[in-house]
Amino acid sequence: MPALTSEKVRTDLRNIAIVAHVDHGKTTLVDAMLRQSGAFNERDELVDRVMDSGDLEREKGITILAKNTAIRRNTPDGPVTINVIDTPGHADFGGEVERGMSMVDGVVLLVDSSEGPLPQTRFVLRKALEAGLPVVLVVNKVDRADARIAEVVEETHDLLLELAGDVDGMTDEAMDAVLNMPVIYAAARDGRASLERPVDGQAPASENLDPLFGTLLEHMPPPAADPDAPLSALVTNLDASSFLGRIALVRVYAGKIRKGQTVAWIREGGEIQQVRISELLVTQALERVPAQEATAGDIVAIAGIPDITIGDTLADPEHAEALPRISVDEPAISMTIGVNTSPLAGRGGGDKVTARLVKSRLDQELIGNVSVRVLPTERPDTWEVQGRGELALAVLVEQMRREGFELTVGKPQVVTKTVDGKLHEPFERLYIDAPEEYMGAITQLLAARKGRMEEMEGSGTGRIKLEYVLPSRGLIGFRTDFLTETRGAGIANHVFEGYFPWAGEIRTRNSGSLVADRSGPVTTYAMLQLADRGEFFVEPGAEVYEGMVVGENPRAEDLDINITKEKKLTNMRSASGDELERLARPRKLGLEEALEFCSSDECVEVAPKVVRVRKMTLDGPERAKERSRAKARDRS
Repeated sequence: MPALTSEKVRTDLRNIAIVAHVDHGKTTLVDAMLRQSGAFNERDELVDRVMDSGDLEREKGITILAKNTAIRRNTPDGPVTINVIDTPGHADFGGEVERGMSMVDGVVLLVDSSEGPLPQTRFVLRKALEAGLPVVLVVNKVDRADARIAEVVEETHDLLLELAGDVDGMTDEAMDAVLNMPVIYAAARDGRASLERPVDGQAPASENLDPLFGTLLEHMPPPAADPDAPLSALVTNLDASSFLGRIALVRVYAGKIRKGQTVAWIREGGEIQQVRISELLVTQALERVPAQEATAGDIVAIAGIPDITIGDTLADPEHAEALPRISVDEPAISMTIGVNTSPLAGRGGGDKVTARLVKSRLDQELIGNVSVRVLPTERPDTWEVQGRGELALAVLVEQMRREGFELTVGKPQVVTKTVDGKLHEPFERLYIDAPEEYMGAITQLLAARKGRMEEMEGSGTGRIKLEYVLPSRGLIGFRTDFLTETRGAGIANHVFEGYFPWAGEIRTRNSGSLVADRSGPVTTYAMLQLADRGEFFVEPGAEVYEGMVVGENPRAEDLDINITKEKKLTNMRSASGDELERLARPRKLGLEEALEFCSSDECVEVAPKVVRVRKMTLDGPERAKERSRAKARDRS
């Protein structure tokens, strides 16, 4: 972010981001910091992971959106405000991490005392070093029975040095800062931290987080801030209020910003417009409260500019100079999102079914999500949405589903590039930790997905660590197969590696689909007659239509079936009556499972009440013609 030459600093302020791999405890640490700073009243109900305010964040147990809070600490030199940015730990939400880095002057790196630095740790740490930010290491969960604190600190130092060597323009002074970074040992769940390394598996000696707060105040640089300079502020995030409308979160780099002030609004492309700040809000703990003025170094929220967006600059009208816009990595995965075109459209509980509403919602996502792109397609009611990874796009679709949209979502595809006349595709570096007995199955699984083993390491505990490089295409649908092969005991993480030449055809699914050949309700009789054909996704009584995928065929080809067939009635009575027969429980596909399951000629029908897999071409004879034409092309 802007290299400010001012020698003035705000000693009463620190702006920091907490970065970590998924599930290493950074949101829990922020909880403890808030509680010990007096942010909650005695009567307040204490909620775990209070920063993960979204329903999806709580359900999945991960941070999706970067959020900020302000913690007040009293020191001998006076009160100090610590602005804390809680960033996502998953690389699919890397745009949120890069946005958070643009707001802060230092980084707290959180690492699990047993797992050590993992792939997403590498990703977020690289972003911190590229931004030239100092790092404080917090080894969390030191009271775990399998903690290996000294080894984890050494591994983190090695990772820091490796990444620092790859960062262009890394000075000797910055390298020394990396080598001499302070280390804190914490048990965030219990709100304890210490500067002294405890014995593996034991809690820190301190009873609170005072050692952590003291280290942050000592080692994190105060923001360079000249309050007398012309105003210069960058929009880093967006929010909305039913009362105030669009709210922009801004980092003030120079000067002062006041309620009612007229400022120069510099948009993308250099267009300058004078606007008035109708409302100014500052963060106190988890709430925004009105304020009259904010000074250089502050992170504040402003209202009154309806079309403001991330990356815009607010400046003094007489010194209107744009700050560098927030830059993010290129998207690697895409999928098509359009209106629901199935015969059961409008019957899935959604009230937003038109192309105009879908396009408006996707445009709205572009405003607040810097890592997503929306491109037109040949169809006027379908758009190509590009993002960092499969999870990020699945979260967007799930949010739209919960908002009442009915959609048709295509199978995730990779975003390719042409380099020197050759087709290139994104590759991922995959890290696996699994029991040794599953190594053969994992190797076979990844060989079919064009995976290349880079490293293999045994820990002596019956588990093995593998490192692979493979095309991003090979990871689409990988998670389900991997968990099945390892009986749920394997751990897999991946991080973007780069673009390399196209690796050739990858067949990620060895089974076919059971496809309904007509519309109607599913009957128990038909399911009993077809029970040996495969595993079903539907229950008796469910409505199906021609072209809808109703199950999985263990063989590689698709099979059209009549799942609505009824039992013929006769005038003969049975002495024993109809026997009660039990059907195997159908397999229910959630949104992510459906996206992983569908093949290249299939898509997913998404509505608030249902998720269905269907063929893109519903008519059976037409699908047969398409298959014949595809085979003819392959032979030629």
